[in-house]
Amino acid sequence: MNFIQDQLTPPTSFSHQCCNLICTKLTRNQESPSYHIGNLTVHFKMEKKTATLFLSTVLFHIVIATEAAFSVGGDGGGGGGGGVGVGIGVGVGVGSIGGEGGAGGGGVWIGGGGGGGGIKNPFPSANPPVSGLNNAYIALQAWKSAISDDPLGILNTWVGSNVCSYKGIFCSDAQDYMGNPIGPVVAGIDLNHANLRGNLVKQLSLLTELSLLHLNTNRFFGAIPESFKDLIYLTELDLSNNQFSGPFPTTTLLIPNLLYLDIRFNSFSGPIPEELFTKNLDAIFLNNNQFDGEIPQNLGNSPASVVNLANNKFTGNIPFSFGYSGIKEILFLNNQLTGCIPQGIGSWTDLQVLDVSFNSLMGHLPDSISCLSSIEVLNFAHNKLSGVLPDLVCSSLRNLLNLTVAYNFFSGFSQDCSKLSIGFDFSLNCIPGVDMQRPHPECSGVPGGGLSCLRIPSPKPLLVCGTLFGDQKTQQASPTSSSSSSPSHQ
Repeated sequence: MNFIQDQLTPPTSFSHQCCNLICTKLTRNQESPSYHIGNLTVHFKMEKKTATLFLSTVLFHIVIATEAAFSVGGDGGGGGGGGVGVGIGVGVGVGSIGGEGGAGGGGVWIGGGGGGGGIKNPFPSANPPVSGLNNAYIALQAWKSAISDDPLGILNTWVGSNVCSYKGIFCSDAQDYMGNPIGPVVAGIDLNHANLRGNLVKQLSLLTELSLLHLNTNRFFGAIPESFKDLIYLTELDLSNNQFSGPFPTTTLLIPNLLYLDIRFNSFSGPIPEELFTKNLDAIFLNNNQFDGEIPQNLGNSPASVVNLANNKFTGNIPFSFGYSGIKEILFLNNQLTGCIPQGIGSWTDLQVLDVSFNSLMGHLPDSISCLSSIEVLNFAHNKLSGVLPDLVCSSLRNLLNLTVAYNFFSGFSQDCSKLSIGFDFSLNCIPGVDMQRPHPECSGVPGGGLSCLRIPSPKPLLVCGTLFGDQKTQQASPTSSSSSSPSHQ
C-alpha cells in the first residue's frame, strides 16, 4: 500500500510518481568531457556527473543543473569553450570568469563569433540583461516583488540580470525545430520546499520557453493567473501543498501541452469541470482539497494513467463511460460517493490500483472485477457493500497483492477466497462462523438491500470480459439495440 500512501502524503521530492515524464538521465562520458546528443555537443568546464534533459514538445531544451560554465555547438564553434555562440558575428557567453574573448565563459563577450578577439566583461554582476533573457528578468523580478516571506533566503540570489544564476532557475540553450540556436532560455523552475509565501504574477507568462514549474510545499495563495495559458511549452505544473483556494483553476486546462497536473493538498473547492477529462493529461492529482459535487460522467474517457480524487467531498455515483482504458491507478477514497460500483469498470484492463474505501457504496461487487487482469490492489473497505464476495474475484486475479473488504456487510466468500495467500482483510463484515465480524444486530438490516445493481452472474470470465463489454459498447452506440441482449438486473 506504500504507493497509495505516497500519493496521499505531501510531496517530498523533485521526481514524480506514476507519470510518464519527458525526462531522462545522462551519464558523463568518462573518456571525453562532453555529452553528445545527435549532432549536438555539450562541453563542461567542471566535473559534473549527471545532467538532466527536459524534452519539450517542440523545443529541445537542455537543462543543465551545474554551477559550471558550458557551451553548446560544434567542437570549437561559436563561443569557444565556455560561452554560447549565436550566429556568425556575435557570441554570447554565460558563466564564470575564464579566458580571453569568451573562450572561458567570462561573463558577457562580444566578438567575431569564433571565440577570439572578443571583449570580456570582468564584472558579471553588472551585466546588462543577456539577449533572449530580458523577459525572464522582468518576469522573475515581478514575481520576487510579490513574495512577502522567504525564510530560507532563496531570493537573495535573485539579484542582477543573470537569471540563470538564480537559485531554483534552470536555463538551457535552446534550438528551434530547424536546429537553429535561439539563445539561452529559462526552461525550468524548481522551488519545491522553499517555504515561500506570496502569489503568482501574470508576468510569469513571459517565460515562454518554460517546460516545468515545480512549486510544491510552499505558501503560495490566490489565483492562478489567466496568462498561464500562454505557457505553450509547459508540460509539468506542480502546485501541490500550498494555500491556493477558490474554484478549480480552469486556466490550467488552457495550457496546450500540459501532461502533469498536480494541485493536491490545497483548498480548492466546488465542482470539477468535464473538460478536465478531455485534455491530454497523463497524471491528474486533485486529492486533499475540498472539491464537491458529482464526478463528471466522462471520467472514463480520460487518457490519464493516474487519477487521484481522494479526500474531497464528491457525491453521487462512480461514473463510468466506455472510452480509453489505459488508466492504471484511480483513487476515490474518503469521499461521499453512493450507489453501486459500476459493472463497466471491468473494462479498465490496465488498472493496477483501485481504491474506493471510506465512502457509502452499496450493493454487490460486480463479477466484471475479475476482468481487471493487471490489478494489484483492490480496496473496498469502509462502505456498505453486501452479498457474497464473487468467486471470480478471488480465482481470476493473478497479479493481486492486496484485497481489502473490511467494514462492510458481506455475508460470505467462496473457498477460492479462503485460499488466498495475499493480504486479504475481511474483518467486521457479517460472515457467519468467522472471527472479528460485526455484532449480529448490525447485520440484521443490510443497507441498500433494495438497491438494484447491474450484475452478470456468469461463471465464465472470458464471456464476462470479452462478450459483455463488446455488447455494451454496441448498445451505447446503437440505442435501437434489442433489449434482449442486455444483462439482467439482480
